[in-house]
Amino acid sequence: TLGTQTDYRDGEAQTDPYSPEYIVCSGSVSEILTLAALTWGRGLPAGQAEMEIIDRIREKRAWEAALPPMDSPANVAKRLKMMEAMERKEWAYREEEIDQLQKVQMEVFKELLWRREEDQNAIDAMRLNNLWQNHQKAKEEKIRKIQHDCALMLRKLIAKRKNLMGKLERRDIIKEYNDFSSQTYAPLSRIGFFPDNHSDYYAVKNFYLDTFAGLCELEKSVQHSVSKLKIKSPKPKCTISKNGYIRKAGRLEAVLAQVHQ
Repeated sequence: TLGTQTDYRDGEAQTDPYSPEYIVCSGSVSEILTLAALTWGRGLPAGQAEMEIIDRIREKRAWEAALPPMDSPANVAKRLKMMEAMERKEWAYREEEIDQLQKVQMEVFKELLWRREEDQNAIDAMRLNNLWQNHQKAKEEKIRKIQHDCALMLRKLIAKRKNLMGKLERRDIIKEYNDFSSQTYAPLSRIGFFPDNHSDYYAVKNFYLDTFAGLCELEKSVQHSVSKLKIKSPKPKCTISKNGYIRKAGRLEAVLAQVHQ
């Protein structure tokens, strides 16, 4: 199955490349042994940096072979001078290598700081958006409350205006239903009633007309003769020619008969 092929595929069972056994002759040092620290995945296959290390090792071996023997004070002084020069060269190379590593680390730090800044900006934008949404909801709720209080106060003022002279008038239901322009038949939206909100209340909802299953059931209940109607074409009142046109005399006769009636 796919799961078994995934668990036991060749990539999971692959090992390091085979390294055969070797024999070193006495008195000789193989160059490959100087690269024992390089293994598969750690320096091998060799890249530009590994080739530079190999060249430096070869230069150092050639420099060691060129050192004068320590058989005289002049050779000893020359040997010390060459060793000091090589040491200064190695220290310069090491400083250059440290500078390169520091530059790489600096680029990595810049990338990490840039990513952290982007993540922080995204979090800040999300927080600001949430705060803005909350403020908008609070604002809408406050506006809704103000409008509700305004309508309430307007109704109270209208009621006080009706009772301006201190005479209370009770509600006359008969008069309201007799007057078609009253609030019963035509309520005003400023009072708080919106008739269009429930416009679908009086819509007829029938199972037999709104659904396909109802239409099928309704079709089964209707007689077969109703679905097949036979319509007879009316006979023309005027004389028609063979081509199917009404003659002028026939039209005139029809007009006279209509006038006579």
